[in-house]
Amino acid sequence: MKTILLFTFVMAMVNATTAQIQYGVKAGLNRVSLNYSGSAINDLGVRYDFNAGIFASVPLFSNFYLQPELMYSGQGSGFTDSIPADANYNYLNVPVLFKYQHTSGFFAETGPQIGFLLSAELKSDGHSIDNKNYTQSTDFSWVLGIGYKISSINTGIDMRYNFGLTNTIKASSAAGTAKNSVFQLDLFYQFKNL
Repeated sequence: MKTILLFTFVMAMVNATTAQIQYGVKAGLNRVSLNYSGSAINDLGVRYDFNAGIFASVPLFSNFYLQPELMYSGQGSGFTDSIPADANYNYLNVPVLFKYQHTSGFFAETGPQIGFLLSAELKSDGHSIDNKNYTQSTDFSWVLGIGYKISSINTGIDMRYNFGLTNTIKASSAAGTAKNSVFQLDLFYQFKNL
């Protein structure tokens, strides 16, 4: 999977010499949770965080584009068991999306994403515990999204769901699995061709 993502990213950059690549910035709100299975943890909640980053839009053919991104993303989950707590996971995510842009401005996108864990903390009642040693350092997920771009001002909005494909818990640390589940609502600005 890492090899495929790297190859796709390199090919996009090679294509930069002939294609009119556009670059942009984006930021927005995350609604995050962890999907647990085979575990004794109950009463999972959601929490809200943010994401921000940069992207490139590489024309492929007709209305299709390749869109690699570099995004900071706050993820994790809330817990509402006897003591309210939060699992705060911070990732550097690299999605590589295939995008169809309709002439009306609406678009759809999908593709793989790899996330590199920056930090992992459990927070409760003003106290925090470092949980990075018990959390996988990489996270693979799949992205599905839709959006709308106002071409006249190079600005738009997109909504995505990133569903985790890998267990975030290290096998030696606990039974069960926990997979990231992230809904995102972003605003973006796309610069003119460089």
